[in-house]
Amino acid sequence: MINQIKVLEEVARRLEPGADQRALWLEKVTAYAENFINDIPNAPVYIGDGEQGRGLFDSPISEEGIDIETALALLKCNVDRPGLNPTSGRFLGYIPGGALYPAALGDYLAAITNRYAGVFFASPGAVRMENMLLRWMAGVVGYPESSAGNLTSGGSVANLAGIVTARDAYQIEGAEVGRAVVYLTEQVHHSVGKALRLAGLRSCVKRFIPVDARYRMDAGALAEAIATDKRSGLQPWLIVASAGTTNTGSVDPLAAIGDIAAAEQLWFHIDGAYGAFFTLCSEGQKILAGMDRSDSIVMDPHKTLFLPYGSGAVLVKERQKLYSSHNHQADYMQDALAAVEELSPADLSPELTKHFKGLRLWLPLKLFGLAPFRAALEEKMLLARYFHHKIQEIDGFETGPEPDLAVAIYRYLPKRGDANKFNQRLIKEIHQDGRVFVSSTVIDGNFVLRLAVGAYRTHLADIDLTLDILKEKVNDLGML
Repeated sequence: MINQIKVLEEVARRLEPGADQRALWLEKVTAYAENFINDIPNAPVYIGDGEQGRGLFDSPISEEGIDIETALALLKCNVDRPGLNPTSGRFLGYIPGGALYPAALGDYLAAITNRYAGVFFASPGAVRMENMLLRWMAGVVGYPESSAGNLTSGGSVANLAGIVTARDAYQIEGAEVGRAVVYLTEQVHHSVGKALRLAGLRSCVKRFIPVDARYRMDAGALAEAIATDKRSGLQPWLIVASAGTTNTGSVDPLAAIGDIAAAEQLWFHIDGAYGAFFTLCSEGQKILAGMDRSDSIVMDPHKTLFLPYGSGAVLVKERQKLYSSHNHQADYMQDALAAVEELSPADLSPELTKHFKGLRLWLPLKLFGLAPFRAALEEKMLLARYFHHKIQEIDGFETGPEPDLAVAIYRYLPKRGDANKFNQRLIKEIHQDGRVFVSSTVIDGNFVLRLAVGAYRTHLADIDLTLDILKEKVNDLGML
């Protein structure tokens, strides 16, 4: 057995490369990263043709390894070339964009040190850092010191944690599920419906409240719906509002909804995954007034704090309710139950094992300070309004309402032919061109285009280029 162990040890020690090997790999990876960053200004934002990553199948996982140059070549050709490039300032189709360089350094250090950030006993410093960041976020939205939260993989898990907490706080279970009523709009993010299903609430009553001309929830209609449901013997329970919808960027009337929730004693949950951080700038603060009235809120640093994907957060105003829904103990963890000074993330989340996410947020905030984040967020709001104004100067374009935050909707109305089909052709032409990326959606049966200004690298020149390309493509299609 000893001989077998020694033979296995010799092979297993390949997993611990020496200093020279580490230096070589780091040099190659750093050079790759620098080339990628330096190429961003000129690289296409979207590449939809070619093999689309199929070359990875030509190099299957095998018993023996390959050299770093071959691995990076596979990565470049098959992963970093095809599809969308959300690090580009011309990525204007969806909300997340870019990944701050210090965030990558934070992830590198978190992976190297491999601190277990789920339990205070295991890494008190990591847990303190994450809880400190969550307390800072709570202050940003106006929550009290009695609140608590968790850094999640994104808005989907954050919405699930918030809805599970609301479910348990109101004891929505068994026969009560079929009587419980959730109030939301058709514009709410689809992760909310998914969270309700995962939380065992598939059969609860869902009331889709009408929206106004700016796609914001109609508070008056909400109050009427609640009163009607109470008279019918149902159990109004949860209101889900949006602080920036994904579809149109609209912000529901949060203060008015907060008044209704308080008067009717309903749980008020805000999906602020996209928009909540806009409160860091003065204009955004006005638009988002009322977030402090909610019982729980979702906010995603990977959207409007420009972090890499996988950076979300949920906050609950009363920490005990979050803890009651998510804490669970195991016998083998008894050593971790010694006196602690901070709540552990594992007791506030569906997750137990988790990556040390806090470092990717803490390091950029500490190195940059808040000032450039505030400036970037206000800049994005102004760029969306600038686009909304300038696109109207191009003959034939129709716009939606002025952006609440940084999403603008618009479409071209041809003088002849079907507008929906024309805009489908237009978006296809833009995607094939690849210099900029905008997206589309359907609103009230109309095929419309979306401009989402969410990348920290997006500046005025990128918006002007987008306007030029839209005009060029319409002209190419024979409509100008």
